[in-house]
Amino acid sequence: MTPENPLLLGAAAPEILIGAAACVILIVDLLLPDSRRGVSYWLTQLALLAAALLTWMSPDETPVKALSGMFVTDKLADALKIFSYLSAALTLFYSRDYLSVRGLFRGEIFVLTLTSVLGMMVMISANSFVSLFLGLELMSLSLYAMIALQRDSGRAVEAAMKYFVLGAIASGLLLYGMSMLYGATGTLEISGVADAIVSGKGNGVILVFGLVFVVSAIAFKIGAVPYHMWIPDVYDGAPTAVTLFVGSAPKLAAFAFAMRLLVGSLPALAVDWQGMLIVLCVLSMVLGNVVAIAQTNIKRMLAYSTIANMGFMLLGFLSVTGDGSRTTLDGYSAAMFYTITYVLTTLVSFGIVMLISREGFEADRLDDLKGLNQRSPWYAFMMLIAMFSLAGVPPTVGFYAKFSVIAAAVDVGLVWLAILAVLASIVGAFYYLRIVKIMYFDDPVDTAPIDARGDTRVLLSANGLALLLLGVFPQSLMGWCVLALRHSY
Repeated sequence: MTPENPLLLGAAAPEILIGAAACVILIVDLLLPDSRRGVSYWLTQLALLAAALLTWMSPDETPVKALSGMFVTDKLADALKIFSYLSAALTLFYSRDYLSVRGLFRGEIFVLTLTSVLGMMVMISANSFVSLFLGLELMSLSLYAMIALQRDSGRAVEAAMKYFVLGAIASGLLLYGMSMLYGATGTLEISGVADAIVSGKGNGVILVFGLVFVVSAIAFKIGAVPYHMWIPDVYDGAPTAVTLFVGSAPKLAAFAFAMRLLVGSLPALAVDWQGMLIVLCVLSMVLGNVVAIAQTNIKRMLAYSTIANMGFMLLGFLSVTGDGSRTTLDGYSAAMFYTITYVLTTLVSFGIVMLISREGFEADRLDDLKGLNQRSPWYAFMMLIAMFSLAGVPPTVGFYAKFSVIAAAVDVGLVWLAILAVLASIVGAFYYLRIVKIMYFDDPVDTAPIDARGDTRVLLSANGLALLLLGVFPQSLMGWCVLALRHSY
């Protein structure tokens, strides 16, 4: 039995801290001159560190419900929140110079980062359709504003408008699906929906229709085909620092979004949503990898890479048998491992792209990476590790991540899908290795020196080397994923 206390505010202490910090920074930043914006920056980093410590010290081994059952804290939520803090903090570290030279290093970016992280945290710990939707909208509205923050850039404003319009449609689909699930089961609580379906209280036809809308909303949030239209335009139009944030931490929240809805509330309909996810998985892996080959803009190439990688992540959600019964948590833990390691890899790849950008110059073309090894052998090596990880080349962590989700598909008899995933990986290796060829074998087009702050150099190097270390010793992170899911489901 999951403990429940409607007044247990301590379970939401990290969320309260991040929300309070956003309010404080909003006020403090109004009183600071432009030369002292670093105060707001370090307050943001301090808030993320404090929230991480609070989450890490969470004493509960079993899920604890709070706020009248709308909020749950468990090991899955703790793990995903910690990586969300890490992703947001590294994004700010990597983008400090980039934001400064473009006039974006100001309070708005820090407050929006914290409010977006707060939305992710609410999504990750949601135990009700209401709290899940509130967290989703808080995260999404903050991201819309961050993308359009560079007001004098027509591309950024256009990208924000496209994301906003398509996001509104996805929110409508989600609300409609949730309303049908509520109408069929009579409850908004995620675990209550699962109990009602198992006890036979739900109307089967309405449940399936509601499931279609819910899966469509999930597909939009992770960027799966055919709901992927926003990703290339947003990645290309937004400032690279914002692109890095959009492409990293929200993927962790999207994974939790899928886990809470599909595994938490609709496990009895696993046969139905498994078929839908197979279609999304196949389309995403194939289209993402094939279209990425034709890209000459590195941000658009990495956008289609994201689409393909989210297709691979969905392989882990197929760990159900033919009769819909859940076999083990191996597939879900593989999907969680894949999502976390993909986020870590994205931080390195976009971090290098920001590093070679400078005032008045955006390094967004593949040609801008030409001869990077001659300009900086170390940063070229970091980018090589990231590309190898995305391609699934051993001994990087990407190889083990792909192997684990493909093995999960084989375990449930989807051998044909596993073979297709391997073929898609081979296709994807082409454009990843093309980056390596450009960096090491082409002459540089740009010979400007690459300067970076000391903390950025150290953290980016540690981030890149972690992709190698986790590839050689993946057991610790995978064990954490298995443990988090075992204590939560």
